[in-house]
Amino acid sequence: MTEIIAYITLGLTTGIISGIVGIGGGIIIIPALVFLFGFTQHQAQGTTLAILVPPIGLMAAYTYYQSGYVNLNVALFICIGFFIGGFAGSKIAVSLSNQVLEKIFGSILVIVGLYMWIKK
Repeated sequence: MTEIIAYITLGLTTGIISGIVGIGGGIIIIPALVFLFGFTQHQAQGTTLAILVPPIGLMAAYTYYQSGYVNLNVALFICIGFFIGGFAGSKIAVSLSNQVLEKIFGSILVIVGLYMWIKK
């Protein structure tokens, strides 16, 4: 149950950040699944694509699914949090200035990039 809560929290956090600055799967969910949940890069990418299936990643997610790299249960729980978080984040974003949004976006990219650079 705690793992389900963690996945929903990941989706919620990603949804909020995505609602604020328009980023999500590749920048937040994939590194989180790899570094926090122990997924392989293939599993993280396949599971993230499953979250984006309608309609963006259908064929890509299906290819990963056929190769055994999609965890549908995890994708569902993250999707629940992402759905709610995206709404909450968009509410926050519309109240922020363009300059603040640019700084938030840039900061997230730098932090994730540095973390991945150092950890690898």
